[in-house]
Amino acid sequence: MLACMAYVDLNPLRAKMEKTPEASQYTSIKKRAQAVKNQEPQPKDLMPFVGNSRQDMPKGIADQLKDYCERVDTTGRCIRDNKIGYLDSSHSSILERLGLDSQPWLTLKTEFEKHFCYAAGAELMMNEFKRHTKHQ
Repeated sequence: MLACMAYVDLNPLRAKMEKTPEASQYTSIKKRAQAVKNQEPQPKDLMPFVGNSRQDMPKGIADQLKDYCERVDTTGRCIRDNKIGYLDSSHSSILERLGLDSQPWLTLKTEFEKHFCYAAGAELMMNEFKRHTKHQ
């Protein structure tokens, strides 16, 4: 679903109709970006991002809005020979343009071992690790 959303959110950029994803008319990323910029809740007519919680999962997209925006931004910067439009490298990142803090991601990336002392990975692999190492 996220790949389909990103495809639609990047279509105006790929067609060279807009310069950034959040400027793209009729896309969900534009509505979400406007809400962020205006410090408003996410639009009610869009499925909300609810994070990655496993317990008591509310109805919504199992991802963070910030992470989705960053993936769209990164994907939009990919230049492909068969596509005419892309996000120019002279633009600041979407997180900067929307005022979203990337520090928690950077902290996690630089202090990974402090937060995951034994292992991290997909649920199936973690269950195998638990059985193999007798960890909880």
